Amino acid sequence: MPASLRGTWDIISNVNFDGYMSALGISIYLRKIALRLKLRKVIEQQGDQYIIKTLSTFRNYAISFKIGQEFEEFTKGLDNGHIKSTVTWQGNKLMCEQIGEKKNRGWAHWVEGDKLHLELYCDGEVCKQVFKKNANDCPNPLV
Repeated sequence: MPASLRGTWDIISNVNFDGYMSALGISIYLRKIALRLKLRKVIEQQGDQYIIKTLSTFRNYAISFKIGQEFEEFTKGLDNGHIKSTVTWQGNKLMCEQIGEKKNRGWAHWVEGDKLHLELYCDGEVCKQVFKKNANDCPNPLV
């Protein structure tokens, strides 16, 4: 059984976010703003139903899905694309394939140790983000 992704996670590393956003066709102005943001992920789960929220001081984005069921997604405020997405477990990774205007697009979330990893990919560009569980979300945080 894969490790639980549930919780509130704060970004600690963000590699090639600009390249990924460029592949999505996001303007240089929005990319400059996005590169300065401290992202937070909130992941909720009830059975095979997931809600993943990406929060920042600039813009928030949320998706809700069931494992293995295709859903339509409008990436409003990101690249404003209409895509069909399917999320599945592949080993310990929660993988999303996104079919739409951009080629080879999707993402993968997984947990290693106390870190949440996210790889975002589109048209040959890969962004690697790492998040640490928010101290207020830990059952016994070390003070």
